[in-house]
Amino acid sequence: MITLKQIEKYYTLKGAKSYVLRHIDADIQKGEFVSIMGPSGAGKSTLLNIIGMLDEPTYGSYKFMDQELSSLSERKRIEIYRNHIGFVFQAYHLIDEMTVEENIEVPLHYKNISSSERKSRVADLLDRFQMVAKKDLFPHQLSGGQQQLVGIARALAPQPLLILADEPTGNLQSAQALQIMDLFRQLNKDEGITIVQVTHSEANAAYGNRILNLVDGVVTNNS
Repeated sequence: MITLKQIEKYYTLKGAKSYVLRHIDADIQKGEFVSIMGPSGAGKSTLLNIIGMLDEPTYGSYKFMDQELSSLSERKRIEIYRNHIGFVFQAYHLIDEMTVEENIEVPLHYKNISSSERKSRVADLLDRFQMVAKKDLFPHQLSGGQQQLVGIARALAPQPLLILADEPTGNLQSAQALQIMDLFRQLNKDEGITIVQVTHSEANAAYGNRILNLVDGVVTNNS
């Protein structure tokens, strides 16, 4: 599904290159659950953002579903992102002025599907995450764990092939974190959704079937 070859990300300051990522080679197969680990500043989130098409590498090749992204137009890349990738953020990134129901529906407005289909998908997700009674609440009325569940439901609404999670339990208490990680395991094992997560937690990383260790922008271990 994902092939990264010699991916580099650097910024030039006063003629000198400041590297964030160097010589990253990685293959992620459909149905895998991969954890990216490493110390703060190692480049984990940058790598995830490149995989998620929120950032571009300075150098290197990135193929998604056998398509070389650098050869595609921006419009085509946006189309791939909207149709195949769901992002779950540490800070939730819910829209404060929208209800739970409306937040989940947001990504569906960018797809060519009917209003009735949008409502049906959202209703199914509300039922699945046992949040029907909270559908008219706003984010500030929810606990952190509930907000993250809404974030995951929103990521699932477009029915993506790939979910990218950046420290998805970083702001949660242990019981809520366990609930979120169990949900990711279920999505991966039962539904075959490919998951790539960035985490500092060894316990969270263990949910995956493989770990990429990053140190100073370099993959030091791919197990």
